[in-house]
Amino acid sequence: MIVSPKSTSMGLRKYITEFIGTFFLVLTIGMVVISGKGDFAPIAIGSILMTMIFAGAHISGAHYNPAVTMAVLLRGRMKLSEALMYWIVQILGGIVAGVLVSYLLIGTMPEAAVGREDSTRALIVDLIGTLALAYVVLNVATAKGTAGNSFYGIAIGGTVLAMATVIGKFSGGAYNPAVATGLIIQKTFCLSQIWIYLVGAFAGAGLAALVFKMNNPDDK
Repeated sequence: MIVSPKSTSMGLRKYITEFIGTFFLVLTIGMVVISGKGDFAPIAIGSILMTMIFAGAHISGAHYNPAVTMAVLLRGRMKLSEALMYWIVQILGGIVAGVLVSYLLIGTMPEAAVGREDSTRALIVDLIGTLALAYVVLNVATAKGTAGNSFYGIAIGGTVLAMATVIGKFSGGAYNPAVATGLIIQKTFCLSQIWIYLVGAFAGAGLAALVFKMNNPDDK
C-alpha cells in the first residue's frame, strides 16, 4: 500500500497535537501539585484540559490520555496502529512535562515518592474516575446523537475537575497513565505502584467502551 504525503502529514499533525495537549496537561498537574495549590488544583487541571481539547480536537480528537485512546479504539473509531502511536506520544508528553516540572521546582521537589497505603482503594478510585472520563468522552465526542455539539470540551474538563475534587485524594486523581508517568518522574507517585494507574485506567476505559456499545447499539 502506498501512503500518500497528505495522509502522512495528517498523521504527524495528530501526533504533535497529542504530544502538546498531554504535555500541558501533565505540566499543569505537576506544577499545582508540587506548589501546594490545594483546592484550586482541580480547577487548573480541568481548565487546561478543557482548553487543550478545544484547541486540538479538530486535529487529533484531543485524547491526551492513553486510557481515552483505549476507549476510542474499543469503540471502533480508530485503528490499533494509530492508537499505538497515540500512546507513544502521550507517554512522551508526560515524561517531558515531568522532567520540566522537576527542573523548574528543583528546590521544592520531594526527596522520595511516598506510596499509597491503601492500594486497593486507590485502584478502585482510579478505575471509577477513568470510567467517568472515558464514558463522557465517548458520549459527547464520538456519538452520533451529540455530533457537532459545542460543549464537549466543557463536559470533559468538568468531569476531570469533579472526579479530582471528589475522589482524587484516594489515588492522586491521575485517571491517565501519561499523567501517572509524569508524576512518577517528579516523585509525586511511587514507581512500584504504577500498576494501580495502568490497571485502573485501562479497566475503566474498557468498561466505558462496553457501556457505550450497550447503550448505543446502532452507533457503529
